[in-house]
Amino acid sequence: MSTAPSRPLHILIVEDDVASRTLLVSYFRKEGYRISESGRADDLVQRVEREQIDLILLDINLPGKDGLTLTRELRAASRVGIILVTSKGDEIDRIVGLELGADDYVTKPFNPRELLVRAKNLLWRVADSRVAGQQTAANGVWRFNGWTLDSHRRHLTGPIGQFERLPQGEYKLLHALITRPGQVLSRDQLMDAIHDREWTPNDRSIDVLVGRLRRKLDDDPSAPELILTAHGAGYLFAGVVEAGHG
Repeated sequence: MSTAPSRPLHILIVEDDVASRTLLVSYFRKEGYRISESGRADDLVQRVEREQIDLILLDINLPGKDGLTLTRELRAASRVGIILVTSKGDEIDRIVGLELGADDYVTKPFNPRELLVRAKNLLWRVADSRVAGQQTAANGVWRFNGWTLDSHRRHLTGPIGQFERLPQGEYKLLHALITRPGQVLSRDQLMDAIHDREWTPNDRSIDVLVGRLRRKLDDDPSAPELILTAHGAGYLFAGVVEAGHG
């Protein structure tokens, strides 16, 4: 199974309120993380790549580019972890943020200990996903919960030896989900992953493909354990993903 990298994990705190930002910087530094901070983040995409940032705590209401715009730009260019920091009245913004690719959110006022737990969980998922992705890029094999997906041949093999070559749409959808374990992917993101054609918002093909994959993975639709529905947001893969050697 993949392991986290040895370098200190790097968190960027983007918050224009100086008191809140100072509190978060102090709290996370005491936990041993490498911390950077900013009051605005118009150059966020470039910083993530240049400074090897693993997680961003991103306030939605920022001067210049707002947090939702930044989330969209980040997710198009990077798999960095994103936790949105929102106000109580920002429920619609929170939903939109998840649809755009944010991993999680916290609402002000928040408990720093709860935020730390959320950050730790997300950092491990990001680190493991990154290492697994680097390994799998070479061998093209994914393993999860007793199943094996051969990316070169689109072969899905089950725990008791059942075997199937997945159709292109099902393969692309499953690949999109297992390469981002624990991350809510909106229907928009999944449609972009599986289609090379124009599509309309009322297109239900994602739901149909999810249903087919659940049946093939013996994932009970009434109580799924692998492909979970994030109501109002999309789907996420909850299995334990490993890079294999094929």
